[in-house]
Amino acid sequence: MGVSPPVRRIGVFGGAFDPPHHMHVALVRTALAQLQLDALYVFPTGHAWHKSRTLSPAADRLAMARLAFGDIPGVVVDPREIERSGPTYTIDTLHELQTEEPQAQLYLVMGEDQAARLPTWHGWEEIVQAAIICVASRADESSTSRPFMPEFLPGCLPSGRYQALQVPPMELSATAIRHRAATSQGIAHLVPDGVARYIDHHLLYRTDR
Repeated sequence: MGVSPPVRRIGVFGGAFDPPHHMHVALVRTALAQLQLDALYVFPTGHAWHKSRTLSPAADRLAMARLAFGDIPGVVVDPREIERSGPTYTIDTLHELQTEEPQAQLYLVMGEDQAARLPTWHGWEEIVQAAIICVASRADESSTSRPFMPEFLPGCLPSGRYQALQVPPMELSATAIRHRAATSQGIAHLVPDGVARYIDHHLLYRTDR
C-alpha cells in the first residue's frame, strides 16, 4: 500500500495593503514559520465592500504588495481579487483555492481587529469551515489591550478551527502612514524600502499631486 503524500498547508492573507508596512511583513514571516506553510498567498483586496474610503488604484496596491512580499520564500502575491469584478469576498477566494488544491489545508491569516469583525464578513460561517482561522496577537506581555479570544465570536469557532500567532509588538497603522506621506513626513522606517521608493516616485497619498 502506497504512502499518502503529506497534506499541503496553504496560508491566505488578504488586505488593502494601502500601503503594506512592516507589520504586514512580520505577520507573513510569522505565519510561514509558525504554521509551517508550504505556501502563503497574499491577496490585495479588489472592490472592498467593507471600506468606507476609496482605496488607492489597484495597480499601485498590487505593485506595492509585490515589492513588500515578493522576495519572501514561499509567498505568492495573487492578483485574482483585484481582477475579480464586483465585490471581493474572502469566501469566494477560499472556494477557488479549494477547487485548485482540494487536498490542501487552508489557513486564513488575519489581525486581531479583523478577527473581531469576522461575524460581519460575507459567508463567515462557511469561512470557518473552509479554513483554520489564524489570528495574530502581539507577543508583548506588558500590553494593556485585551487579546482576541475566539470565544468572543457568536457561536464560537468549531473545535480545532482557531490558532493564535505570536508576532512582535509593533504600533503601525496604514492610516497614519498615508497621513505622513500626504504631509511629506518620512515613512522609510515604517514600510519596506521598495514600497517607500514606490510611494515617493508615484507621489501616492499626496494631496498636491
